[in-house]
Amino acid sequence: MAITNKNQALDIGFKLQDYTITKVLSSGGFSFVYLAHDPNKKVVAIKEYMPTGLVLRNQGATVQLDDHGELAIFKQGLKSFFEEGLSLAKIDHKNIVRVLNFFRANNTVYMVMKYERGKSLQEYILAHENPISENFVRRVFAELLNGLREVHTHKLLHLDIKPANIYIRLDGSPVLLDFGSARQTLAESKSNVPLSYTPGFAPPEQYYERQHLGPWSDIYSIGASMYACLYRATPQAANLRVTKDNLEPAKSLGSNIYSQELLTLIDECLKLDHLARPQSVFSLQKQIMMLSPAQDGPKSSLVNKIKKVLNTPL
Repeated sequence: MAITNKNQALDIGFKLQDYTITKVLSSGGFSFVYLAHDPNKKVVAIKEYMPTGLVLRNQGATVQLDDHGELAIFKQGLKSFFEEGLSLAKIDHKNIVRVLNFFRANNTVYMVMKYERGKSLQEYILAHENPISENFVRRVFAELLNGLREVHTHKLLHLDIKPANIYIRLDGSPVLLDFGSARQTLAESKSNVPLSYTPGFAPPEQYYERQHLGPWSDIYSIGASMYACLYRATPQAANLRVTKDNLEPAKSLGSNIYSQELLTLIDECLKLDHLARPQSVFSLQKQIMMLSPAQDGPKSSLVNKIKKVLNTPL
């Protein structure tokens, strides 16, 4: 079989088991995400494990190792992707992408997810000329933390939280997409797979000291995402901050925009030392609960929402 472009997606109209591909939603160094519909015409999103640098697609749909690919590394990443899908399928939380099905085909694996209508937080930020309001930031991230807490309870880390992976539904509720832990597995194998993190949102331990990864790593990314709502751009990358920290503290950047309490919390989440950050989502939620009501809109039910979560046994 002749080898075609390594980034070639499945054709529109391709029949993938019971699903029909209708559109390519996104592509990257690790996977393709497709829009598809099932036999009942229900729209779903399908994520295909396709690590560039390890595999190519031959004529048709089959995935195979490229000339430099390493079978053991590919299988290790595939196993992590599969286990992540199985774990996510056990999580039924409105703020976490819902996994509907998981199967093997074409020498790789596929994750079928509920398709969410709306737009990403990144699109929301770019659509506004001014920083996102504090009430919006508090509401979105308070809800998102409810979901992230559930993820951590299942012994999973996200490892790629950023505005592009925070989706805002049409009703305004957020949902966390595109987990990166399988990509992290490939990175730990020192393969030639592209970056397993997003500069500006990944904590320093994701670059240098992966043995220190933990809930606090996702909390750094939460802080960076809140900072992006204020800054309207990507924060300085953590690996550059380690060498020369030029990241302006949120307390000074947003002194006339957000409350000092929220700004201080953002700065705490962005500490380079992982031990100096809030150590768990539970801890971060408690700190948010203690914030004074924001002044840029009507008082929300934030405190009641978080109290309800904190009082729910793990």
